[in-house]
Amino acid sequence: MFEATDVSRTTLRKVGLRLVPFLGLLYFVNYLDRVNIGFAGPSGMKHDLALSETVFGFASGIFFLGYLVLEVPSNLALHRFGARRWMARIMLSWGVIATAMVFVPNATVLIVLRFALGVAEAGFFPGILLYLTYWFPQRYRARIVAMFMVAVPISTAVGSTLSSLVIQYGDGIFGLSGWRFMFLVEGVPALILAVLTWFYLTDRPEQAGWLNAPEREWLASEIMREEAELADAEHWTLRRALTHPRILGLAAIYGGIAYGLYALGFFLPTIIAGFQQQYGTHYSVVQRGLITAVPYVIGAVAMVWWGRHGDRTGERRWHVALPSIIGGLAIPVALYLGNPFAAMTAVTVCAVGVLAALPTFWALPSTFLSGAAAAGGIALINSLGNISGFAAPYITGWLKDLTGTGRAGLWVVGVYMVLAGLGALALRRRE
Repeated sequence: MFEATDVSRTTLRKVGLRLVPFLGLLYFVNYLDRVNIGFAGPSGMKHDLALSETVFGFASGIFFLGYLVLEVPSNLALHRFGARRWMARIMLSWGVIATAMVFVPNATVLIVLRFALGVAEAGFFPGILLYLTYWFPQRYRARIVAMFMVAVPISTAVGSTLSSLVIQYGDGIFGLSGWRFMFLVEGVPALILAVLTWFYLTDRPEQAGWLNAPEREWLASEIMREEAELADAEHWTLRRALTHPRILGLAAIYGGIAYGLYALGFFLPTIIAGFQQQYGTHYSVVQRGLITAVPYVIGAVAMVWWGRHGDRTGERRWHVALPSIIGGLAIPVALYLGNPFAAMTAVTVCAVGVLAALPTFWALPSTFLSGAAAAGGIALINSLGNISGFAAPYITGWLKDLTGTGRAGLWVVGVYMVLAGLGALALRRRE
């Protein structure tokens, strides 16, 4: 741990202003391309492609099987070849596939393209998490990850309204239905950003021409010192990081948090559309998008504040466990409330819990991993945890088809999130 000095404050401010907004923009586009199928589904895609809730959930979630296969190799490649080259490659390939969604003719092609999108994007999120460890000392990482990951609620909040507007007013442009035009509008930015990434990112502090010499030297030496301390305290090889029970336990905990994130991301627009039948209300496509945004706007504020609080106190386990448990308890409550306002309040509490837990969770692996072990370990946690990204929409959709209601699926969300919180409390720093 170090004392804040003029050079440290100036350096970290420069690094933060240069990297975090740009990386947040990349993640904004990434996450929107990942979940915009959730807006397309109730806005004509399920009808046009004759998708059942089960098939829609399967198509939404199969994206993450590609992640599972290639996440670790992709992150190791980033560690070897550098973030600038590898991130640009990832974004180019995902942009091509995301744009190809415009032309999907049936359920089979939809499933193939969603799987291919996962393969293309594998390594993006853990790659950025690894990249941040090259630039920010440990004591700042939860708040930095929170500021970067605020792109998740912003992409859902802004993206829900944007997607709804594009679907509503883009219908018929170029002869495309509204949901197809949405895939076009939201796929092209990834192609543009791939080019910008190649020229904008810097792989390591030592190469940062936009820092002066004292700033480069201080930051490089600080990061090297922390990595050396980790290696001296506990030696983690790549092989150990990929097989150790602590890593697998972190993956299970992340899976519970991610289960809540993706269940809400893929099915909240459908849940809100169902208010019409459940409560006798009626909302336009744009109104549904604005309502979907509310939990994520509040969650974005909570995410940044909670991440800063975690860094300030230095405590990690309770900062993961408490919001996970509260969010998990809140979501089933939403099922039994008598009006849409009360139900959305409970959903908002769940969203705040999910989003607040995420940045502090991702500060945990770098407390004991560095180098290639960090690259492989972070990727493994993300890939195994993101099995929930496949399971959540598929199980939620299957249970809705089976029972005729969304209640059973959201009960599963709540139980898994509570278990994730309890798992975080069971963690020990060293084993």
